[in-house]
Amino acid sequence: MRRFTWLVPTLYIIFLMLPIYWLLNMSFKTTNEILGTFSLWPREFTLENYRTIFTDSTWYNGYFNSLTYVILNTVISVSIALPAAYAFSRYRFLGDKHLFFWLLTNRMAPPAVFALPFFQLYSAVGLFDTPLAVALAHALFNIPLAVWILEGFMSSIPRELDDTAYVDGYSFPRFFLRIFMPAIAAGIGVAAFFTFMFSWVELLLAKTLTSVAAKPIAATMTKTASTSGYELGLLAAAGVLTIIPGAFVIYFVRNYIAKGFAMGRV
Repeated sequence: MRRFTWLVPTLYIIFLMLPIYWLLNMSFKTTNEILGTFSLWPREFTLENYRTIFTDSTWYNGYFNSLTYVILNTVISVSIALPAAYAFSRYRFLGDKHLFFWLLTNRMAPPAVFALPFFQLYSAVGLFDTPLAVALAHALFNIPLAVWILEGFMSSIPRELDDTAYVDGYSFPRFFLRIFMPAIAAGIGVAAFFTFMFSWVELLLAKTLTSVAAKPIAATMTKTASTSGYELGLLAAAGVLTIIPGAFVIYFVRNYIAKGFAMGRV
């Protein structure tokens, strides 16, 4: 039986990678070949789908818009969550546990609940159809998650570190930036990962709060529909390119995520 212990994980990995391979396979085919034949590889290999994405401003602007609001959201969420998590970790004040729980309840609500209020609010203040509008909307969900993750990492750092730094003459900003943040680098990486991924895959708010100028790639992909059907090859190529940013983020923070699981906060 030990000879076949590799079989189950191998089959599981194949099962996980099959949809990605099939998407990649379709991206090098024409729509007619996708609909007309079933093949494990392209019979008429073509790069036309990718050429369309990289030469059509509607397509590559969709990727630029998505990356813009995702990066903005990650920076905003982690920057606000860091001092908030430190306060919850180091201080006790009236209603702190209730406030901490209330932050998490914002994460429990589905994005659809806030779509209409955000749409009306941002239209009134002139933020509609801007990357900042989507970034701020996503921050409502990501800041509580980042606070919860970072608070767990910060609580694992002994308070004596803070006291020692103050005795040595460190000001709070200097201590926080030079000593404390490097000590919780794994937590910052985990928080940044989850805020990035939530914002990258979220569609409802991103589509509701944009129309043309800041339209994300996920919404742009719907333009492949026509009277003759969907341009499946073009849609598959866009899907492959959409996976790449998330794959890069996972690669760079993979060690931090492992530490997060080990600490029981992820």
